[in-house]
Amino acid sequence: MGGDNAPQAVVDGAVIAARAISDISILLIGDEQIIRAELATHGTLPNNIQIRHASQVIDMCEAPGGAIRHKRDSSIVVGMYLVRKGEADAIVSAGNSGAMMAGATLILKAQPGIDRPAIVTLIPTITGGRAIMLDAGATTDCKPQNLLQFAELGSSYAAQVLQIPLPRVGLLSIGEEPSKGDELTKDTHQLLLASSTLNFVGNVEPKEMLRGEVDVVVCDGFVGNLMLKDGEGFGELIMKSLMTELNRNLFRKVVALLLRTAFRQVKRKFDYAEYGGALLLGVNGVVVIGHGRSNATAIENAIRVASDAARYRCRASVRSTSVSSITLPLS
Repeated sequence: MGGDNAPQAVVDGAVIAARAISDISILLIGDEQIIRAELATHGTLPNNIQIRHASQVIDMCEAPGGAIRHKRDSSIVVGMYLVRKGEADAIVSAGNSGAMMAGATLILKAQPGIDRPAIVTLIPTITGGRAIMLDAGATTDCKPQNLLQFAELGSSYAAQVLQIPLPRVGLLSIGEEPSKGDELTKDTHQLLLASSTLNFVGNVEPKEMLRGEVDVVVCDGFVGNLMLKDGEGFGELIMKSLMTELNRNLFRKVVALLLRTAFRQVKRKFDYAEYGGALLLGVNGVVVIGHGRSNATAIENAIRVASDAARYRCRASVRSTSVSSITLPLS
């Protein structure tokens, strides 16, 4: 029931994913009557969609910790407990991201050696690859030890999931020199430099990340979330400005028509919906946080992210299963 376009976009995306990925089971958690009304618009439904009623909704503006504690029958809390009990392999939501973070921390708990979880997001680079950035918004007030743990999480993710043999780790700063940045950045630089397990290449500016010169970029959640949202806004600015200029006269319109395939490909590269959702690393379970304004395409791709992560987790733990159960809360 949460997110700017819920519940329609959530249900639409879930149905698309259920039809496209036959070996997963999607459990829609929320107001059953509303869910059934949305599902009724899709005609004959695939057999791998189920409903679990939840009577409460965590609103986008609610304080996360209090909402998790007091709204025990909200879809986020119900879904988290299903993952904790092993009745679901992953949870996806485009609702209150703070509540997702709090729910994962309080219910699923952090992995051993991790004090704070981190949201990992993939940033497109000029070289055609992707750089991993974390934290993208889970922990805004960080200590140097938190950023060291983020670097270890990101490096492990890059090596194991993305198959990058020796991930290059960079610390986001306002300059390449170790003396640049605030106290958090300077202290973190020393910790990363002393690590024997990380391939730390030093401080990096955003341009180095976009050039593909590093594989993992570490920052606190406040900076990372601003970077992410600035990138989304800048991508929209470029595309809209380009289309405005190309529509100024007939000749430019013809050029635009000839290049429309290239424009679509560029747009997809910057479209958040194509990336689906972001994984929350450092907790005992697969948690995918979607964008608040997720449309059906974003929800479908978020489910794919969750499904892929659940499958990898199953393989990594040598646990055999033929069906990945994806819990998709509507709030």
